[in-house]
Amino acid sequence: MPALKPKISNYYQDKKPSAIRAAQILFLKRKDKVTSINGAIGNVTLPMHPAMQKRMRELGAKGSPFENGAVIYSATKGVDEANEAFLNILHSSGFETKGLHTQVTDGGSAAMELVVLGVSDSIREKGRPILLLDPAYTNYLAMAARTDRKVITITRHLEDSGHFSLPDFDKMEKLIKKNKPSAVIVIPYDNPTGQFMTHAEFIKLAKLAVKYDMWLISDEAYRELFYTEDSPVSVWKLNEKEVPGITGRRISIESASKVWNACGLRVGGLVTDNAEFNDRAIAEYTSNLCSNAIGQYIFGALAHESKNDLQKWYDKQRQYYKSMMFDLNKRLEDLLPGIIISSPDSAIYSVIDFRNIAPKGFDTADFVKFCASEGKVKISGKLYTLLSSPMAGFYNIPAGKENPGKTQIRLAYVETPEKVKLIPELMEKLFNNYLKNTK
Repeated sequence: MPALKPKISNYYQDKKPSAIRAAQILFLKRKDKVTSINGAIGNVTLPMHPAMQKRMRELGAKGSPFENGAVIYSATKGVDEANEAFLNILHSSGFETKGLHTQVTDGGSAAMELVVLGVSDSIREKGRPILLLDPAYTNYLAMAARTDRKVITITRHLEDSGHFSLPDFDKMEKLIKKNKPSAVIVIPYDNPTGQFMTHAEFIKLAKLAVKYDMWLISDEAYRELFYTEDSPVSVWKLNEKEVPGITGRRISIESASKVWNACGLRVGGLVTDNAEFNDRAIAEYTSNLCSNAIGQYIFGALAHESKNDLQKWYDKQRQYYKSMMFDLNKRLEDLLPGIIISSPDSAIYSVIDFRNIAPKGFDTADFVKFCASEGKVKISGKLYTLLSSPMAGFYNIPAGKENPGKTQIRLAYVETPEKVKLIPELMEKLFNNYLKNTK
C-alpha cells in the first residue's frame, strides 16, 4: 500500500506566482542561450547612495557593529539610527517630522502586511474592507488574501492619450458610503500606473478619510521620483488647517529599495502619527524578531546626510529616469503606431496597452508567457527576449467580468540604459512574432 502524502493547504493549492514574478520564473526554465531584458520586476540596478556604499564596503572595519564578525538581533523596532534615517529623509523633502513614530521592517512588503493586519479585521470577523485604487500594486491584493482581509477597489481607466483617469471623488464617496471601508491605501507616485497624485487631490482623499473614519495609508516607496513641474507630495504634507481631523489616522510605508537603489537590502519602514498603532505594530512584529541588521546599518548612513546632499541625490535620480522614460515612449510609439503608453509622470513604470493594435481575444498573459518561454529576437548578433508583467493581476476584477489588464503590460525601467534602449525594437519584433505564431 503506497504511503499517504500530507495534504497541502487549500490556500497553497490555489496560489499562483505574482504577476510581477511569473515571467522570470518561466524564463529561468529555458535552456537556450537567450539574454533577458527584465522589465517585469522593479529590481533597480543602479548603485546605492555613496554613504550607503561606504558602509557596505566597511562592514568589518573598526567601529562597525560587525567588526568582530557577530551579527546579533536588533530591537524589533529597529536600531535608532535606521529609524532616524527615515525621519531625516522625510525632513529633506520639506515635511514636518515632529510627533511621528517609526519602525524598521524587512522591506516595504513587511510594512504592507503590518498595515493590512492593523487597519482592518478579518473577513471571518466581519471586518470592514480596505479601499484601493484599481489597478493596484499586486502585493496589496496578495497581503489581503494572506491575512483574510477584504478589499474593494474603484477603477482608474487608461485613456488613449496615455493618462490614467483618477476616480471621480463623488463616485468614490458613494462606494465608501455603501461599503464602509476602514482604510484607504494610495500610492501617490503610483506603481503600476506611473500616475502622480497632486497635493490638491490628496487633500480631497484625506477629507473623505476623516469624514468616514478611515485610516489614510500612503505608500511612499517612490517619493521624489516625479517628472512633472509639481513639488513632492506626501501624507506628511497634509495638515490640520487643510484637513481638520487628519492627525492620528495617517500611516506611510517607506522603503530603501527604489529611491535609494537598494532592493536586495530588504529595509522598509512604517511611519505613523498614531502612537498606539505604532506600539501595536511593533508588538505584532516581535514574531518576526527584527529586520535585517546589516541592512539597517547600511541604510542608517542616511541619518547623517544633509538636506542639500539628499536633494542633489533626488535630482540625479529624477533626471536619470526621466530621460530614459521619455525616450523609450517616443521610440515605441514610432515603431508600434496606435499603441498606448501611460504618461511618465512618476515612479519607474509604464503601462503599455495593445488594445488598439491587437486582434480580438489578445491576452497579454499569453504574450508575456511567449516572450519568457520561447520568444527571441536577434539584435546586433545577440539573441534577446523581454520580460514584463501582465496587468490583469493588478486589477481586482471578478472572474468573468471584462478586465482592462488583459491588453496591458507593466514595464519597469530598471535595466542598464544600454539594455533599455533595445526595448522598443525588441517589443515590436516580439509582438509581431507572437501574432504570427498565434494565427
